[in-house]
Amino acid sequence: MTTIWIVDDEAEIRSILKDYLVHHGYTCQEFSTGNDMLEALAQAPHPDLILLDVMMPGHDGFETCQRLRALSQVPVLFISARNDELDKVLGLKLGADDYLVKPVSPREVVARVEAMLRRVAWGAASEAQASDTARSQFSLDEQGMELSIQGQAMELTRVEFRLVALLMKQPGRVFPREALVEAAYDDYRVVSDRTIDSHIKNIRAKIQRVAVTLDPIQSIYGVGYKWQEK
Repeated sequence: MTTIWIVDDEAEIRSILKDYLVHHGYTCQEFSTGNDMLEALAQAPHPDLILLDVMMPGHDGFETCQRLRALSQVPVLFISARNDELDKVLGLKLGADDYLVKPVSPREVVARVEAMLRRVAWGAASEAQASDTARSQFSLDEQGMELSIQGQAMELTRVEFRLVALLMKQPGRVFPREALVEAAYDDYRVVSDRTIDSHIKNIRAKIQRVAVTLDPIQSIYGVGYKWQEK
C-alpha cells in the first residue's frame, strides 16, 4: 500500500489531510517536526511521498527538505502558508516536487499526490524499458531503416521495418493485427490479416538466418503479436 508522511506542526491540519488520504486508500504517518521525520527516515522504510509544511519549530521545511535530499529522493509536496514567489522557487530549488499554498483543499492535495505518484511510476517504467533495450541483442536504426542483431545488419523491406519498429519499441505489449496493418501501410489500402502473418513469417526467417536461436516476435493466438526477447 502507498505510504504518505505528513509533516506539519498543526495537529488539525495533519488530521484533516490524513483522514482524506486514508479515505482514498493511502497509509499515512504523522510528524509534528521536521527533525522527527528525519529521524524516522533514517530508521524506517522510506515512504512513497512526503507532505511537508514550511513554518515549523526547529528545522523549518526548507532546511528539512535540504537534509532529506541527502538521504532520499522521495517526492516532496510543500504545503505552506508562505505564498511569496521567492519561497515557492526556493522550495523547488531545494528539491521539492510541488508547492501548494494554505489554505488548501484536501481534494486538490489528493489530486496533486496522485499526479506526483503517476510521474514516479512512469519514470520507473521508462527506466525499466531503457534497461531492457540496453540489454537487447537487437538494435534499431530508424534513419537507415535497418535492424541489427548482435551488430550484424539485416535487410528488411519498408513494411517489415515498420512492423519491427512498432513491436520492438514497446516490448511485451500485444498488438492486434489491425494495429499492425495501420502501422505498416500509410496509403489506406485494404490488407488482410493474413498479409501481416506473411510479413511476420518473413521477418522471423530473416532473423533466424542471422541468429538461429532467436525468435523475439511472439504470436498471441487470435489476437496478434508482441516483441519478447527471452
